[in-house]
Amino acid sequence: MRSLSHGYSALVLGASGGIGQAFRWQLEMDAGCGKVVCLSRRDDAFDVTDEDSVLRAADRMKSEAFDLIVCATGALTINGLGPEKSLRQISQHLMMAQFALNAIGHALILKHFVPLLARRKRVIFAVLSARVGSIGDNALGGWISYRSSKAALNQIVHTAAIEVNRTNPSSLLVTVHPGTVKTDLSAPFASGHKRFEPNDAARRILEMLDGLTPDRTGGFFAYDGTAIAW
Repeated sequence: MRSLSHGYSALVLGASGGIGQAFRWQLEMDAGCGKVVCLSRRDDAFDVTDEDSVLRAADRMKSEAFDLIVCATGALTINGLGPEKSLRQISQHLMMAQFALNAIGHALILKHFVPLLARRKRVIFAVLSARVGSIGDNALGGWISYRSSKAALNQIVHTAAIEVNRTNPSSLLVTVHPGTVKTDLSAPFASGHKRFEPNDAARRILEMLDGLTPDRTGGFFAYDGTAIAW
C-alpha cells in the first residue's frame, strides 16, 4: 500500500474466511506493512452480531492506531438457509439474521473501530459488500434479504464516511464488491460466473484501494475501481 506511510499498521476483521485469510497473507507479504492484526469469529470469538463482543475486541486494541482496516465479515447463507428465490420464500427470521450480520454488525464495527484509525493522516477503512446490494444494478430480482442487507450496509458506510471526513479529510471509507471469489460462500451460487482465487481477489482490492483518493470516500466500488450504482 504505497499510499500509506511506510510501516503502516493494518487490521483484518473476519480473517478466518477465505478472502479474509487472503487479505492477511497479502498484507503480511507487503514490505511496507509494519504490523497486521487479525480478528475472527473462529479464532477470537469475535461476533459482530453481539455489541459486547465487538466492544471487547475494540477495547483490547485501544492503544492501536491503524492506517488500514479491512472488514471481510458477512454471509450469504445463514443457518443453512440460502437467499430466497421468490417472495413466497421470505422468512422474518432469516431476514433479521441477514440484517444483523451484514448490516447492523458492520454499523457496530464502525462505531467501535473507527476510533482506532490513525488521526490526521491518510487512512483506509474498506468493507466488503456485494454488487447485488445495488438497487440501480438489480435486473434479476430475488435474494431480497441479502440484497437489502447489503444495500443497508452501503448506506451505513456512506453515512459514516461523511462523519469521519469532517475530522480527517484524508480518510477513505468505502464498500467494495470483490467479484465472485472461490470460497465456500460463493460455491453453491457460482455456476456460469468467473471466480477469482482469494489471493488474486485480495490483491486486486488492495491495489484498487491504494489508488483511490480521499474525495472518493463513501463510495461503492468494484474490485477494479469502477463505481457501482447505488
